[in-house]
Amino acid sequence: MMQRRLAAIVHADLAGFTRMMEGAETRTFRHLKSAQIDVWRPAIEASSGRLVGTAGDAMLAEFGSAVTAVGAALDIQERMARFNEALDTEQRMLFRIGVHLGEVIVDDEDQNIFGDGVNLAARIQAMAEPGGIAVSRAVRDLVELRVEYIFVDGGEHQLKNVSRAVQIFHVRQSRAAALPVGTTTRMVPQVTLRFEGTDSTKNKHTFEVALDKLMGRPDGMVIGRAADQCDFIVAHPTVSRRHARLRIAGEALQVEDLGSTNGTRLGEQSLKAGEPLALHAGSKLRLGDVELLVRQL
Repeated sequence: MMQRRLAAIVHADLAGFTRMMEGAETRTFRHLKSAQIDVWRPAIEASSGRLVGTAGDAMLAEFGSAVTAVGAALDIQERMARFNEALDTEQRMLFRIGVHLGEVIVDDEDQNIFGDGVNLAARIQAMAEPGGIAVSRAVRDLVELRVEYIFVDGGEHQLKNVSRAVQIFHVRQSRAAALPVGTTTRMVPQVTLRFEGTDSTKNKHTFEVALDKLMGRPDGMVIGRAADQCDFIVAHPTVSRRHARLRIAGEALQVEDLGSTNGTRLGEQSLKAGEPLALHAGSKLRLGDVELLVRQL
């Protein structure tokens, strides 16, 4: 027997899971199980949710309201930040979390959930940043965040196997909350660059890069098609699984092609693999068939 009900769905996936398993399979499995037991289960139970199931590095949970679902997602990411403090940089577990409100089908036998709502939550999760949260417009319209967080419009996206465009919102720390007590935004500027554009069929693509976060990643952050290998996802067949890398070198933002199949262009200049070029607000970055304008928020 099956029943239908409205639910707030939380879907999560571990960024870079394949790479981590290749490098240290046993250690990664141990850390993942600890995260499930010590972080996920307590956070979900504290918000009166239900962990529906786990599959590899993915987790699925449902809640009675969008408010409690987003609250649990924030609690999970805050707990994961503390969990990661004890790990070396390359071992840290950064989950992408997607939240959607929709109708689900419930299997009475094992209480698993299926349907369009679950599929959409999984697609939205793939648009989140590692360690971040992305939600649908339905969730954003119902939830008022705590004062230290804000919703940032991530634009409309044509998601895989979804006939209509879906608007995504990222949950981010407000700029004031990210600063130490007694500091001002003038003393510690926080710059975010938005990459937005279309492909040849006019499908929209967009993502945002917080430069202070990028500065904390000496190895840079990767743009590409593979959700499990990249920090920023551009879902288009002409974009390689790992297409290009953004990195701060000195005081300059640079972009580097990673040997992509269809190439990377900055303005009129084609990039050679392994030879980065400086990138500025106002630049046009082309990844395969996707052209993105870079602008400062």
